[in-house]
Amino acid sequence: MTRSSLSLLDISHGAVVAPAGCGKTQLIADALAAHAYPRPILVLTHTNAGVAALRARLSCAGVPRRAYRIATIDGWALRLGSMFPRRSGLQSETLQLRNPGRDYPEIRRRALGLLTSGHISDPLRATYARVLVDEYQDCNRVQHALIELVSDVLPVAVLGDPMQAIFGFNGDPLADWDHEVCSTFPEVATLDTPWRWHNVGEEAFGQWLLDVREHLRRGDGVDLQSAPSPVRWVRLDGGRDDYRRQLGAAQLPPPVSGGSVLILADSRKPHEQRRFASQVPGASAVESVDLKEFVAFADGLDLSATDALAKVVGFAETIMSNLGGNAFLQRVRVLESGRARTPATAAESAALHFKTSPTPSTMADLLEALNTQGGVRVYRPVVLRACFQALRRWAHNPSLGFGETARRVREEYRAGERTVAKRAVGSTLLLKGLEADMAVILDAMEMDARHLYVAMTRGARRLVVCARSARLVSAA
Repeated sequence: MTRSSLSLLDISHGAVVAPAGCGKTQLIADALAAHAYPRPILVLTHTNAGVAALRARLSCAGVPRRAYRIATIDGWALRLGSMFPRRSGLQSETLQLRNPGRDYPEIRRRALGLLTSGHISDPLRATYARVLVDEYQDCNRVQHALIELVSDVLPVAVLGDPMQAIFGFNGDPLADWDHEVCSTFPEVATLDTPWRWHNVGEEAFGQWLLDVREHLRRGDGVDLQSAPSPVRWVRLDGGRDDYRRQLGAAQLPPPVSGGSVLILADSRKPHEQRRFASQVPGASAVESVDLKEFVAFADGLDLSATDALAKVVGFAETIMSNLGGNAFLQRVRVLESGRARTPATAAESAALHFKTSPTPSTMADLLEALNTQGGVRVYRPVVLRACFQALRRWAHNPSLGFGETARRVREEYRAGERTVAKRAVGSTLLLKGLEADMAVILDAMEMDARHLYVAMTRGARRLVVCARSARLVSAA
């Protein structure tokens, strides 16, 4: 069904299947722009970055803010619990989210109890006109149960694509689209115009990708040799030259001047993603919102310890290429001993200053000096920016500690809109929802059907696929 013939405002209890790039966000914007009720529409999605991106898109489309409220499903559940603390039974400690892996499931469970009791049905009707839920394929079973209960009170339309359901993890299974989602929200339409490709004059490419989606959904193979001209196959053979071929593919120029490139590596191997980011000129790694390694570094750093300099330089090596950490530390030791024949560089002087006066400010100076050395390049800029921000705050509030300051910066990063470099390296889990002029898949044979479909649909003008065979076979 085309976008122009469908209005989400006409759906009281149903699902819209939205393949990648087929205008789902515009469909939401159209519905909100046409909404004339005195109460706003509640729009729910899964990530804070998704909230920020959707809000920016609606702002650009001129949709008035009074027409909608946007939140993550978990964020909305948290709000319910905090508004009705006695009825929900949520403890204040849980509301602080110090342990998200434990606290969010508890928040969902308590929100589920609130909705089941029926105590907040009237407040919901008085607050919202209806509910739209985006990226519904990413709902776990408890989140799906929450939305089911909401649909007993308000009209609910959900939008998603079961072929993009890649976020399920052990112990937290996704709601099954066919047997759970559609039993509550019957499919009322499937979007079938590949707008992402239509808008750049690549209609045939977009239509081929819709056909690919159907082949993958059925468990059939995909033949790259019969693909349209924007698709290029880089053959791998399992030998030593594969990495060179992948590196070459990752460095291919975009199809338009100043264009963007998304490079997709194995989701299970973040070290490979970073290795490519460090070795591809101009590339940056896309970071997970939990910034886990940075927070762990901040928690473990003791500025008064004898190994503080080594830890800071080691951290710098994880975000900067061509640093030569061991040689740098050896050179600092020589300078300290007075045996050096040449004067200290700016970075070496900063290291010596940090050793004699280890503070957040001297640590920031050291990282800045390391970054400005000749040949050194930051390939994880988000981590470095987060570190600088945490160091500045720690300097102003030393009692808080570096670890706690890092966590607070991390939470702000979670809530912000994602911006990526013109040439960005990540995985399907990190790059889902983003698009570029060109997508490069570094090893398509390592992906299952859903990850492969997500990866293949990131590029609007060109797709480069590295694989050992032109025939991609993957079970759905």
